[in-house]
Amino acid sequence: MTEPDRHRRTLLFHSLRLQFPRLPLARDRFDAHLDRTFSLFQSKSEAPVTWTSYLDGLYSLDWAVTVGCLEGIEAAWELLFAARMGRSDSLLVDALRARAVRLYPRNEERQETAVAEFWSGLIVSETEHGLPVLARYDGQRPLAPWLVRVFQNSHLSKLRKGTGAIALPDDDLAVPLPTMPREELRWHELFVAAARDWLDAVPDGERLILGLRWRYKMSQRDVANLLGVHEGTISRQTDKLRDKALEAIGERLVRDGWAGEDLEGFVLTELGGVLTDDPRLSADELSRLLGSKGKALAG
Repeated sequence: MTEPDRHRRTLLFHSLRLQFPRLPLARDRFDAHLDRTFSLFQSKSEAPVTWTSYLDGLYSLDWAVTVGCLEGIEAAWELLFAARMGRSDSLLVDALRARAVRLYPRNEERQETAVAEFWSGLIVSETEHGLPVLARYDGQRPLAPWLVRVFQNSHLSKLRKGTGAIALPDDDLAVPLPTMPREELRWHELFVAAARDWLDAVPDGERLILGLRWRYKMSQRDVANLLGVHEGTISRQTDKLRDKALEAIGERLVRDGWAGEDLEGFVLTELGGVLTDDPRLSADELSRLLGSKGKALAG
């Protein structure tokens, strides 16, 4: 390592301490992680890697958040949860849920399990001698899109192993997901239109509960504490929202010719994807609604 690169490391350490005062990473831990991720990137590169080129390409803020999570710093996890997906401006967890909906259509339980298992596997390896997901991040690409690619390709690999297909490496670029059959796509599009029309008619107060309970999976107790109401009130309002959604969307699909079975199951399964994507339930919008009540959304 050249003397200028040593100076750059020192400047990077102090810069990150200034930008992220809530991530109190000691210098020895900073150096250890920087050496580790440099070696990780070097092992995957066909051409020789210098410290100068590595530091030039380092996404330092994403790198710091990753290191903070690996070090068990709570503030780093808060920053990771609040990470946004570029132009779409959706939260990372929303992007993972949206991808899970496409990977496991009409299987809400598997969708939620996939996201929960991936989130817990960020710092705990799935195998005895493997690395956890965050320990495989080399800092040379934006973190949130990389995590979504790892999530997608990991599940595509598992799905394809069942059919004898070759599993994809974690770091391969995400491949297009298979499209829906035409009839299934038609009902999906009709459902989305009906669901969005229903959401148009949902008042702000109910939309706030909808977002907190269905999109962000907050418990009834946590929502009640946040809004300063009784837990039973949230339970009743959640049940009413569910019933109203089933009634309004179900009637619309029946008018459009639905003749299949388990209409209720179809509505409740598909609704998760709509609520994940709709900007009216984004973190910013929910924060605005909470602000109008004198509350604040953590993170």
